[in-house]
Amino acid sequence: VQLQASGGGLAQAGGSLRLSCSASGSISSINALGWYRQTPGNERELVAAITSRGITKYADSVKGRFTIHRDNGGNVVDLQMTNLTPEDTGVYYCNADEVMLTAGIAQYHLWGQGTLVTVSS
Repeated sequence: VQLQASGGGLAQAGGSLRLSCSASGSISSINALGWYRQTPGNERELVAAITSRGITKYADSVKGRFTIHRDNGGNVVDLQMTNLTPEDTGVYYCNADEVMLTAGIAQYHLWGQGTLVTVSS
């Protein structure tokens, strides 16, 4: 299973960016897809996640500004980020918490490559 992230880049404070992540491979289902953020010297922290049933969870710092979307519990997850602030700067990682393969095997805590988001003041 591979998680391929795209998007990110440079934005000014108050601007918007969109991240997208696509999971590929012999996937039967994925429980939750999400985005984590890491800044230098800090651990990765959850930004937003969405389950296959559409239940969402957001970090308090992004509520009302970020929206996570996943089509019909599928394998693509988008993160629309608006009203960005310099504190949103970091490397964003896509995560799949539990992936059920078509072979009936489960894989856990899979990560995509990071994508850098830089917000200038």
